[in-house]
Amino acid sequence: MKQYFLGVDVGGTKSHAVISDETGTVLGFGAGGTGNHEMIGYDGFASVIESVTNHALATAGLEKRDLTAIGMGIAGLDWPRDEPLHRDVIRQIGLCAPMELVNDAVIGLIAGSRTGWGVSLVAGTGSNCRGRDANGREGRVSGVGNWSGEYGGAGDLVRVAMHSVTKAWSCRGPETSLGRKFVEYVGAKDVTDLLEGLSRDRYQLQGQAVMVVFEAAHEQDAVAVEAIRWLGHELGDLAIGVIRQLQFENLDFDLVLTGSVYKGSPLVAKVVAETVHKVASGAALVRLTAPPVVGAVMLAMEQVKLDHIPLREKLIQSTNHVLVGDAQEADIGQ
Repeated sequence: MKQYFLGVDVGGTKSHAVISDETGTVLGFGAGGTGNHEMIGYDGFASVIESVTNHALATAGLEKRDLTAIGMGIAGLDWPRDEPLHRDVIRQIGLCAPMELVNDAVIGLIAGSRTGWGVSLVAGTGSNCRGRDANGREGRVSGVGNWSGEYGGAGDLVRVAMHSVTKAWSCRGPETSLGRKFVEYVGAKDVTDLLEGLSRDRYQLQGQAVMVVFEAAHEQDAVAVEAIRWLGHELGDLAIGVIRQLQFENLDFDLVLTGSVYKGSPLVAKVVAETVHKVASGAALVRLTAPPVVGAVMLAMEQVKLDHIPLREKLIQSTNHVLVGDAQEADIGQ
């Protein structure tokens, strides 16, 4: 009897749904915008889930009743009380197959790790860290960010870099090219105007400004280099907490690096490795190259105890193929 598995990646900017059979062949695909309930509410979450799922079902020629199991990685699914609320919404749109819901960082781990377990370290606009052992037990940080003393996102690096600019301006720290570069980035007259404009909301420095820091570091600005080293250490510290929770200190496991910050400078991953290996020498750092929704499909397969590790590469290739097709259609539409 054929089995059909629905995986959904509900992200902060975009959402994907994939349907695979038991051989790892992708049969259906759907794409949409953010489904994070913190941004669009539960009605918005329901609308996105229904849209991407219906599209995937239609392209696969299937109905909801045909699904064997479901796996979802959901941005904003952060605390225990969130899960029953999400489950209620999902059932109301007619998805009743056995399902597992996890934070979206977990499906990145499942997709990126060669064994399906390990630690996922996310460094994008913000940061997050989740872990999972071979039995499915999870470890985590709060995911709240700087309010919880958890740093590692692009915005954190920009803020620390601006601290250095302010210290240089007030003669409390070393000179740095970051001041000039941020002035040029926002179109200010000079550093004084930059600081005044930031304090009065005339200028904005969001996470995208992180490329200014990476550029300065590439040019060997010592202050920028030190800021990046700080970021790598903070990210490594997040991973260490999860490693200790799951007692991975003496194990060999994959530490999956996810997010755009790692693309900015190889120094980030280098310092993460230096920090983590002091506690867990068996951590193998790997970059996530698989679409995270693959991890959601694999999570669905776990619900019926189907061994998905031998299917991982086929799932990745099949999903990448439909993602490329979707991107090409979007380009044509523009």
